Formats: sequence, structure tokens, C-alpha cells
Amino acid sequence: MTEGKRLRQVKSFVKREGRLTPGQQKALDLLWPKFGIEADGQLIEMQALFGRDAPVVFEIGFGNGASLVEMAIQQPELNFIGVEVHRPGVGQLLKAIEDNNLTNLRVACTDAVELLKNQVADTALQRVQLYFPDPWHKKRHHKRRIIQPAFVSILAQKIHPGGFLHMATDWQDYAEQMLQDLSASSEFSNTSPTGDYIPRPDYRPLTKFEQRGHRLGHGVWDLLFQRN
Repeated sequence: MTEGKRLRQVKSFVKREGRLTPGQQKALDLLWPKFGIEADGQLIEMQALFGRDAPVVFEIGFGNGASLVEMAIQQPELNFIGVEVHRPGVGQLLKAIEDNNLTNLRVACTDAVELLKNQVADTALQRVQLYFPDPWHKKRHHKRRIIQPAFVSILAQKIHPGGFLHMATDWQDYAEQMLQDLSASSEFSNTSPTGDYIPRPDYRPLTKFEQRGHRLGHGVWDLLFQRN
């Protein structure tokens, strides 16, 4: 609080609503009650949510959800939670969950930072995934990047010891900042033998966006840190 005013929290995203297709709207109307996680401040009971006890993977900002759906299909032994603020993407993912008869994927439409802080129990997650977050490439906007030392500390609380934080970006200076912030944390260790980046793991699908970038000669940097 400053002079009686609450300080506004800097957001790492801009909520761009976009137009919902009829299919996306129908999915939101019919499937949200079945697969959606409400941002109600209540602690998420993972076993009750999925109807089983299994390691939980938490993805921040899944876009249209295509790669997240592929991971849920390819890794049925894991439970997945995807968080996205873009409602058309949420509707698209809900439709894909139904179309693929997935039982190991749930979705939230809210600020992932707030959901983690308020509704995810400490050490509840096996892996957190952050793929191609908004780079906020202008220097004056770097404070909006989601990976900051304070958020790294929150992630350390929520990831189980031995669990992982996996990040990927196509902005080299953001990759360097991620590397610096995670390397400075005593709660994480870099899994890279060279102390920097890793090849894309097989479990992370190659997106159309990434394929286009490769054709244009753009680089992609993956970072995988383990919770100590």
C-alpha cells in the first residue's frame, strides 16, 4: 500500500479476447462444467479433480492447446492442467478434450500466477511447462515477463523436489534472462551438461509456429531445471 492506494500488480499478459467460433462457444457452455477449474480461491484437490492419483504437469499459456492435447495423449500416465487467459483457446482445448476422450487433462481460464499462489498446494506439481511466453521484447516492458526471481520462488514452492521446470522461447535475450534467473536460484539445478540449454525433449511437440521459425532460420532455446 502506498498513500492509501493498493499497488497494481504488473501482469505478464494482455487479455485479448478475440471472437469465439460457434464450436468454441458450445464447448465452453457444455464442457467447462466437466473439465474446467474455477478460479475461486479454493485449493485444488488433484486426486478428486482427475479421479486418480498421478503426477501433475502444469502448463502456463497453452495457446490453442494443440501441443498440450498431444502430450496428454502421448503420456496417459500423467495428469495435465493447462492455464490460458484467451477464451477462444480455452474453448478449442475443451473441444479437443472431448473429441479425443481425454480423462487426464483439465483447463483453467485465469491468471496462472494467481492460480498457482492461491489454489495449488506446495509440492503438488511434477512439472511446470512454459512454452513461448510473451517475450515483451522492448526493454521497458521486461518487467512484464513472467519469469522473474519472485515467480521462480513461487514455482520452487509448488514443484515437488525432483520435479522439473521446462521453458522454451524463440527470443534469445529472454532465454538468457531465464537462464540467469534460474541459475541464481538455490532451489533449482540446470539439467544441461553444458550449464545452459538442452535439445527439445521428445515429449514437447514441435508446433507449426516452431516449424515455420526453423524454416526461416530462427532459433529456439529450451531450458530444463530440476527442483532440488
